[in-house]
Amino acid sequence: NHHRPFPTTMTITKSTRYLILAATATASLSVCYAMKVAVTGTTGRLGRQAIQLLSSNGVQTRCLLRHPIDASIYPSIEKDASSSQVASYLSKLRGVSMVEGDATNAASCKELIEGCDAVLSLHGPVRPPPLQSLFCLLPESDPKHSRSVNYLAVQNLIDAVKDSETCKRIVRVTGKGESPTQIFTVLINMLGNMAKAWNYEGEQLLRTSGVDYTIVRPGVMGKDDIPTNKVLALADNGGDLKVTPVTHSQIASLCVKCLLYPNAAKSTLTAMNVEEGTGEESYGPLLAEVESDTRDFPTSLVSEHKKAARNGAAILAAVMAVLLSGTVAVVKFFGGVVIGLASR
Repeated sequence: NHHRPFPTTMTITKSTRYLILAATATASLSVCYAMKVAVTGTTGRLGRQAIQLLSSNGVQTRCLLRHPIDASIYPSIEKDASSSQVASYLSKLRGVSMVEGDATNAASCKELIEGCDAVLSLHGPVRPPPLQSLFCLLPESDPKHSRSVNYLAVQNLIDAVKDSETCKRIVRVTGKGESPTQIFTVLINMLGNMAKAWNYEGEQLLRTSGVDYTIVRPGVMGKDDIPTNKVLALADNGGDLKVTPVTHSQIASLCVKCLLYPNAAKSTLTAMNVEEGTGEESYGPLLAEVESDTRDFPTSLVSEHKKAARNGAAILAAVMAVLLSGTVAVVKFFGGVVIGLASR
């Protein structure tokens, strides 16, 4: 699990390997800039960061977009901008082209990666109404369900890459999800149509596909006002790190930089932040030390995830019933007091 600064702790062998890989990555910069990269999750907070980074480095980028660009919409990349505004803004960046389609559609995925060398799979499901998820009102076959987005769409990308003559790498962002009974995982599954469960199943599709993949399991993305001075940490082989806030820009940078490191192929990376000053300033030194997955990941965890979510829902229902019962008792008590006072 490589998350410590290297200079004082590396052996000669590791130092030599680091220098070789670092030199390879530096030499590969020009190669990367000559690449063409496909992106899913175009207008999401992570996708827009990755696309801007690719464009600023001169990388030709093809972006999957569910709706056509509206010429009447004012382009904006601000945090409160609509997805249509973001799409319009991104479409005007150097080297960026839009492909209309959906990752849950196999034909869209094949069109997206045409002529590309790699794909950044940054898409995720739209957060559903809580009651819809709690009561399983959305069928798993629905294109908006987490199974379609986090599992079937990944299979579509794998199939498209296998059929492609040029595209040989998939970088997929998921999340920690190997502990189905962990409270955070249970809550996300309960309220997000089993998003964690299907994210893990999508990971397994990649691991067994034969395609070169890099799976990134980030911390909690969303906060921007967090320490950024030497805080970066990675654990390969799906290793465990304490869950911490990370920024979208950090993870976007990691996804793009993965393409420079052949040794990061067929690897599962946990990406968190550590105490300021104890991590790395950039992902380069960490990626140089990454090794391919060697441990046996559970074949499937969907049954365990669903069982934990059902148990969580039952506990929630019991708690709500107790609270409701208590509320009714309080209302009856005060109602009786009021009636008693009124009858005097």
